[in-house]
Amino acid sequence: MTALPSPVGPVAAVPSPAEDRAESERLAAGFVRGDEESFALVYHRWAALVYSLAARSLGDTREAEDVAQQTFLAAWRGRHGYHAVRGPLPGWLVGIARRKIADAHAARSRRTELAAAHAARGGSGVPGPAERPEAALDRVLVTQELRKLPPVQRHILHLAFFDDLTHVQIAERTGLPLGTVKSHARRAILRIRRSVTESSALVE
Repeated sequence: MTALPSPVGPVAAVPSPAEDRAESERLAAGFVRGDEESFALVYHRWAALVYSLAARSLGDTREAEDVAQQTFLAAWRGRHGYHAVRGPLPGWLVGIARRKIADAHAARSRRTELAAAHAARGGSGVPGPAERPEAALDRVLVTQELRKLPPVQRHILHLAFFDDLTHVQIAERTGLPLGTVKSHARRAILRIRRSVTESSALVE
C-alpha cells in the first residue's frame, strides 16, 4: 500500500444523518472486506477527525500527522477486529487514535528521560553523526535545561540516572526526607519535559 497523504485538508460537506449513517455502513463493510478504495474513502472522510484529536492532545503538528497515519494503518491491518454491532466505524477509529496518542506521549516522555539521563551522566549535548534529529534536539535542550535546575534537583537527577539509585536510596544518601526527594525529582522531570515540548514546537 502506498503512503497515506497528509490528513490535513479541506473538510467535506456534511451529509444528512440518514445519508451519513448509510454511507458510513457502506464504507465500513467495504473496509472490512479489504477493499482499498473503501479504505481510501474512510481515510478521506475521517482523517481530519483523528488528526484534530492528536493535535489537541500533543500540541505538535508533525506528531499529530504521524499519529493519524499510524491510526489508519493500524485500523487497516486490524480491520477484521471491527464489528459494526459494537458501534460505528468512526468511534472505533477514535479508540485506536487514543491508543496511538498515548503511545506518542509515552515515547516523548521516554526521549526526555533518556536525554536527562545522558545529560546527568555529563554528556556534551553535541549530536552524534548517526543520531536522529529529534533525539539530538531533545538531548541538547535537556542538557541546557538541566543546567538551569536548582543544585539539589540536579544532584537528585544525577543520583537517579547516573548512580541508578531509587528514591529511597537517594533519601538515605542525601539525608533528605523521601517525600522531598520524590517532589524534587518530579518537579525537575516535569520542568525539563515542558521545556523540551515547548522548544520543539517552536522549531516546527
